[in-house]
Amino acid sequence: MSWNGPPACRDELDLLKQRLGSLFVRPEPRRQAGLYLEALLSGAQRKNGWQLAEQIGDARPWRTQRVLSHVQWDQDAARDICRDYVIEHLGRSDAVLVADETGFLKKGTHSAGVARQDCGTVGRIDNCQIGVFLAYASDKGHALIDRALYLPEAWCADAARREEAAIPEAVVFATRPVLARQMIERALDAGAPCAWVLVDAHLEDPELRAALQRRAQAFVLTVRSNEPVWARPAKAPTSRLQLAGRPAEGVREKKSGCYTAAELAAAHPANAWRCHPAGAGTKGECLYDWARVPLAHLGGPAHRGPAHWRHWLLFRRDRQDPGDLSYYLVFAPANTALATLARVACLRWTIKDCFEIARQEVGLNDYEVRSWQGWYRHITLAMLALAFLMAMQAGLSASPPQSEDGSAA
Repeated sequence: MSWNGPPACRDELDLLKQRLGSLFVRPEPRRQAGLYLEALLSGAQRKNGWQLAEQIGDARPWRTQRVLSHVQWDQDAARDICRDYVIEHLGRSDAVLVADETGFLKKGTHSAGVARQDCGTVGRIDNCQIGVFLAYASDKGHALIDRALYLPEAWCADAARREEAAIPEAVVFATRPVLARQMIERALDAGAPCAWVLVDAHLEDPELRAALQRRAQAFVLTVRSNEPVWARPAKAPTSRLQLAGRPAEGVREKKSGCYTAAELAAAHPANAWRCHPAGAGTKGECLYDWARVPLAHLGGPAHRGPAHWRHWLLFRRDRQDPGDLSYYLVFAPANTALATLARVACLRWTIKDCFEIARQEVGLNDYEVRSWQGWYRHITLAMLALAFLMAMQAGLSASPPQSEDGSAA
């Protein structure tokens, strides 16, 4: 089988396969891994074992199954190849690292980490595996650069299930926020150029804030409406009792202290909100109202970052439904414009787009492996296939228009 793409893309894919092939000692699995990568990029309707085998030209899927489950190669080194490849083609100093999770629905109970748990993919509790991912996004494009399979506590304590799914002894329980923080720190330690880190509320935690502040790394972290913060608002927010509609007799309104995000938003002056775009939607550019409040501090004195940096609580309000608000903790240089914060806060869509493209085009969730190692290997190869697609798209977008004779216009 040969991937049917433009000659320039064909040459680029061969180079990428050479980089992946350096992880294999023997030529047979090296060739099979390259064919697997090509098959993920093919037009096959589904990318399960049998259809990939047919696409490759094998009578049965056992060759590719061995590459995923038995052959010795380093899937973490392949992850690093994927990250480096993305940065080479999409890297920009003003890029954003975006962390999020996605679910992989399963019917059985034997796949590593499978359990009845909250699955954002379908919006309910269901039998699934949960993968935490990190994306790299710039104005050149976006792609996935890291991944982690969440292992529930019940799995960690079940020796028999761990052995059946070949989960290494070194793997211990880690929450989803911890997995996200580990991937973000790994990318930053590797020198991934970026100006911002963007994390949704379910993956955000104080340790991540502290780690990023120590690095003087700007961030926009989504938080919930009841997030407590220290602030000096322009006017004292209405007390919690008043907001709940109960008598507030004897309750003193605070001018400076700890408030919830919702309290500060409710107290923000009506004339202090500003309209800024939040990216293109199905009906054109989406507009929201935005505002921010400076925070007194975020974390202990050792975690406050450089003197010329500031913490804010950022608000986003739906213009059609003013009661629909989102809240963000921000750490950035003091001269950062509100419009910049609005733009960054709305880039969470980039990782959602990565999930959608990876599912539709490179078989991200079509795997039929149960083992811990098999999951990591398939997901990593799918990420590498996605990285190739996004790199080629970026290259085509940057290419000058061609005249009829094929020369640059």
